[in-house]
Amino acid sequence: MGTQATLRDAVIVDAVRTPFGRRAGSLSHWHPVDLAAETLTALVDRTGIDPGVVDDVIMGCVMQVGEQGTNVARNAVLAAEWPEQIPGTTIDRQCGSGQQAVHFAAQGVMAGAYDVAIASGVEVMTRVPMGASTADGRYGFPFGPSVSSRYAERGGLVPQGESAEMIADRWGISREEMDEYGLLSQQRAATAIREGRFERELVPVSGDDGRAITVDGGVRPTSMAELARLTPAFRPLGGRVTAGNASQITDGAASVLIMSAERARELGVPARARLVDFAVVGDDPQLMLTANIPATRRVLERAALRVDDIDRFEVNEAFASAVIAWLHEIGADDPTLVERVNVNGGAIALGHPLGASGTRLTATLVNELERIGGRYGLQVMCEGGGMANALVIERL
Repeated sequence: MGTQATLRDAVIVDAVRTPFGRRAGSLSHWHPVDLAAETLTALVDRTGIDPGVVDDVIMGCVMQVGEQGTNVARNAVLAAEWPEQIPGTTIDRQCGSGQQAVHFAAQGVMAGAYDVAIASGVEVMTRVPMGASTADGRYGFPFGPSVSSRYAERGGLVPQGESAEMIADRWGISREEMDEYGLLSQQRAATAIREGRFERELVPVSGDDGRAITVDGGVRPTSMAELARLTPAFRPLGGRVTAGNASQITDGAASVLIMSAERARELGVPARARLVDFAVVGDDPQLMLTANIPATRRVLERAALRVDDIDRFEVNEAFASAVIAWLHEIGADDPTLVERVNVNGGAIALGHPLGASGTRLTATLVNELERIGGRYGLQVMCEGGGMANALVIERL
C-alpha cells in the first residue's frame, strides 16, 4: 500500500527589491539581466545561504525580447555568478508575472518538487519598452482572427487604458475620485519613505551617476489642482484616465526566497511568513482589469478567511479605476477597507515595472505585516487578457 502524499508548508525567508526608477531615469543604464542579478545576490548576502541549495529560479518578465529575451532568469543566475547547475525559467502572466512566479515557486515547494526556490521579476521598461514583444507587427499581431471575431460585436478587444475608462463607466467612477486616489497613493508612498518603511526590502543599486540609489524615483509631491490639469491619456474627449491616476512606466527588479519550513530549519534561517493559499482566475478580456474582484473572493474562500480577517491588502494600482472598482465590490459593506489597502502607496506612486511588480508587492506585504504585527495579508493583481492572481500569506 503506497504512502499518501501530504503538502508541505512553503515559507518566505526573505524578499528584496531594487528601488524603482522612472522611465529614462536613474536605473535606465542597467541591463535587465544584471539588475535582476542584484536581487539574487542580495538574498544570499542577507540570509547567508549557499546559492547551491537553490533548486530553481522562476522569474516574471512580460516583454521577453531583446535584452529581456533568451530566458532572462537563467541569464540572471549566471550574472550573479551562482553555480552553473542552478536552472532558471521565465514566465509571462502579463502584469502578474512576478506574482505568478511566487505562486509557482511556493506550489513547487508545497508539492515536494523543490526544497528551495526563488521567485523573481524584472522589467527595465526604458530599454525594453511596453509593446516591444509585438515588434510593430513585423511578425503579425496577437489574438488572431478567432479571438478577434469572438469580441467583434462588442467593439473588439481594446488597450488597457480604454479598459480602465470602461471600468470607470460601469462603476460610475468620476475623474475627481480617480485623482483623489492617485493623490492618496503619492501621499502614502511619501510617508512610507519618510518613515523608512521600505528600508528592509530595498537593495541599493548604483545610479547612472555612480551613486547609490536608495529611494523610489516615482514618488513626488502633487495636489488635486495639479492632477486636474493633466490631460486624458486615452480618451481625448471626456476621458478620466491620466498620468496622475495610472501606474508609472518604471525600471526595477525584485526577488523572494521561498523554502519548505523543514529546509529553513535545517539551514538555520528564520521564516518570515507562510504562504497560505492561491487563486488565479479569468474574466472579461475587454474590461480586462476586473478579475482582481473574483480572484480575491476565490482566494478568501480557499483559505477559509473573510475580508475582516485580512490585516493588509496589496491591490496592484495598474489604474485607479481598477482599485476603486475592487473597493466598491470587496468593501461594499466596509467603507473603512481603504485604510487597509496599499497603505504604503502603490504603482501610481512607486511605479509598475511589469514583470517585477508581483514580487515587489510580496516584499512590501511581508514587511508591512511585520511593521504592524498583523497576521494575514492578501495580494491581488489584475492582468492583461482579463486575468488576475491572488495569494494570502500569514506572518510567522
